[in-house]
Amino acid sequence: MTLYDENNLNIIKEDLRYLKLLATKYPTISSASTEIINLQAILNLPKGTEHFISDIHGEYESFTHMLKNASGVIKRKLDDIFGTALMENEKASLATLIYYPEEKLELLKERGQNLEEWYKVTLYRLIQVCKSVSSKYTRSKVRKALPKDFAYIIEELLNEQADRVNKQEYYTGIINTIIDIGCANSFIVALSKVIQRLVVDRLHIIGDIYDRGPGAEIIMDALIKHHSLDIQWGNHDILWMGAGSGSKACIANVLRISLRYANLSTIEDGYGINLLPLATFAMDVYGKDPCKSFIPRTLDKNLSYNEVALFSKMHKAISIIQFKLEGQKVKRRPEFKMDYMLLLDKINIEDGTVGVGGKKYKLNDLNFPTVNPNDPYNLTKEEETLIEKLRVSFVNSEKLQRHIRFMYSKGSLYSLYNSNLLFHGCIPLNKDGSFKELSIEGNVYSGKSLLDALDRYAREAYFYKNDITVKNYAMDVMWYLWCGPISSFFGKDKITTFERYFIDDKETHKEEKNYYYKYRDDEELCNRIFEEFNLDPKTSHIINGHIPVKTKDGESPIKANGKLLVIDGGFCRAYQPETGIAGYTLIYNSYGFLLTSHEPFESIKKAIEEEKDIISSTIILENSVTRKRVADTDIGKEISKQIKDLEKLLVAYRKGLIEE
Repeated sequence: MTLYDENNLNIIKEDLRYLKLLATKYPTISSASTEIINLQAILNLPKGTEHFISDIHGEYESFTHMLKNASGVIKRKLDDIFGTALMENEKASLATLIYYPEEKLELLKERGQNLEEWYKVTLYRLIQVCKSVSSKYTRSKVRKALPKDFAYIIEELLNEQADRVNKQEYYTGIINTIIDIGCANSFIVALSKVIQRLVVDRLHIIGDIYDRGPGAEIIMDALIKHHSLDIQWGNHDILWMGAGSGSKACIANVLRISLRYANLSTIEDGYGINLLPLATFAMDVYGKDPCKSFIPRTLDKNLSYNEVALFSKMHKAISIIQFKLEGQKVKRRPEFKMDYMLLLDKINIEDGTVGVGGKKYKLNDLNFPTVNPNDPYNLTKEEETLIEKLRVSFVNSEKLQRHIRFMYSKGSLYSLYNSNLLFHGCIPLNKDGSFKELSIEGNVYSGKSLLDALDRYAREAYFYKNDITVKNYAMDVMWYLWCGPISSFFGKDKITTFERYFIDDKETHKEEKNYYYKYRDDEELCNRIFEEFNLDPKTSHIINGHIPVKTKDGESPIKANGKLLVIDGGFCRAYQPETGIAGYTLIYNSYGFLLTSHEPFESIKKAIEEEKDIISSTIILENSVTRKRVADTDIGKEISKQIKDLEKLLVAYRKGLIEE
């Protein structure tokens, strides 16, 4: 490292205003020098472990366990630390304790076993694990992760050295005292949570927290508490963000999907949104309608006959409202080019058909009591009142709004992190593999500029308050993001929701995937995408979610010779028969990438009582003999800039340009 010399004085003088501000934080040569030494040391530490999870879809039990076991990182740590010194069942027991310390301790208490000796052995083992996972961080960073009540004691134990004989009794005394004064349980919980926190430095959520499963709000609460994360929005997240912004079409879609999977717990219990007006309306209008095409997919839910009947009617009611609201948007925004969605005006009740793509198809349901043939996209007064009540409930749900704000503050449409490009869906492409263009408000976007523009509109939909015209347009773009043909989230040529409900002929159900999914196994495409986003094709990766990998059919999540990784393997139970597994997750540590596939997770209860972890298989994608250091990361680049600024400050002090 070379300090700035006389030749750099002009540069330093130009930066003098900034350096004076920096001097308020480092007011002496000594303080600036100390910080340079500290930052330079940090650059030489191993890079932190990154954990990538995608397409959670409300499956909060699987997600919670995955977060606690860090996709097998903790289990591998135990193997590295203890090897054959512990039996497999002992390591499984220790792992379960680290994942669920409070619950495991309560279970041991209920069994009434003598815990004093167990406490000693367990505390020593946990301290060994904690030492290992904290070894790649500075003491300062570890100190910040420690719980206040035990910070001093844990720090002392973590810095114990086996060869310091003089202090052996001191450390043994600490352990014995912890047990004697009845703090062992609290201390074990504290150590376990420190391990959980330090084992992963950064969490990346590659979209789709919402829909399908029963606990999206529980997942969001967990993410809010997480120490370091980013979120790349998924198409289902965008739908909820649009609903939280007040978009009626997005609200109708959210409710339709929730009813389709008989999953109202997030809506009603999680966010306190009152669905009684919808139930009352549905019974009044569709009371005698069997609504056969709208019977929910109950999966393993035990619903009564009356519940299924009610949900079916509510499902149909909100679907018809959705089709009307969407028709209004399509007419209002001709630039979206989505006229193929205008089907209500093509229904012919007399011959029981509907016109789709210039052909007539038989309808499986002819009961449209709220659709006026002369003005089919106009809501009835009752429908208008209902959707307005629902809108008010969504925008006034305190918990939902808190979660949506968090989604915006920690989220984006895509992310560039440590030379990796993270996004949920696709980069829209033409047939020839070139970037597909979308015109919005007279401006044409494609590739990176398209994603940047869509990200901006997504934020305007929620935050823009000054001009209702601007906000309404942005909310229409939010809906387009959910189902538009050049949306990076949707990634298909058209959406066929109406056809899937009302037409049995599967020819009308086809939704052709964007050409991105045809070309994503092509290295040349990946290299062009890297260049579009100013990344080095030699060292970069695309990390994707959205389309489940059909593992049971032999599909690989590793595309383009390892340049593109798809980590949606079917977290959601609804997808597992199709995929054959229960999801992929990705770990990126200082040695390289580890891709892990997971078997279906039974329950947290079984994980605690029977010490059953998720059965996982790990593929080593890249393994470098030379560990990556903090200097090789984005944070390292920022630290290097800070060091250069501090070097300038030192010269400014020594040349008298700034007084100490």
